[in-house]
Amino acid sequence: MDLEKQPQQPVAPAGPAPAGIRASDADRDRIADILRDAVAEGRLTADEHAERVDLVYRAKTVGELEPLVQDLPAAGGAARPGASPYGYGPEGASGPAENLVAVFSSSTRKGRWRVGGRTNAFSLFGSVEIDLTEALFGQRLTVINATSIFGSVEIKVPENISLRGSGTGIFGNFEVDTLESADPEAPVVVVNGYSVFGNVEAKPKRGKLITNLQKQLRKHLGH
Repeated sequence: MDLEKQPQQPVAPAGPAPAGIRASDADRDRIADILRDAVAEGRLTADEHAERVDLVYRAKTVGELEPLVQDLPAAGGAARPGASPYGYGPEGASGPAENLVAVFSSSTRKGRWRVGGRTNAFSLFGSVEIDLTEALFGQRLTVINATSIFGSVEIKVPENISLRGSGTGIFGNFEVDTLESADPEAPVVVVNGYSVFGNVEAKPKRGKLITNLQKQLRKHLGH
């Protein structure tokens, strides 16, 4: 057989993924990181952030993801001079989402723990408690997606951070006590979600403040 006459296999051109290609988890996380930075910098409101994040995880193709951030700078594009007094780690280094699930049961996260960038709380005929008053924030923005169906999700935060939220109560209660810290570098917690015949509450815990975060974070990480 004459090898020179064998047809050559076409070579796929290098470059960005075509708009019609199926989106991967990494693609969705990249877009979610850009949206996370945007709400922390005040480019998006909590409502806009919640709406776009919902569309991110509904998207099937890369082409559906890109329009969600076309009016925003790329992740990490805006430089932040100086080190954060809160000891935040590098952007995007918060790790995978943490899931707290209570189905006819209870689930609690409290005490000294390092908060990731995203936490999903789901309660069905159960209760979830998230206490951030002694937590270590490894990044400026923390997003909590809370869903309660015939159950409850309770979120407690220290008084000197920023707390924002957007959600819906359907024959139930969704309540977020908005806080705005005087410190522009303070952690921001955004609570999104909904309750159906249930209860979602996010409130500050009186008398609980974040202090010496940088020292605590370094000790926690063993530095």
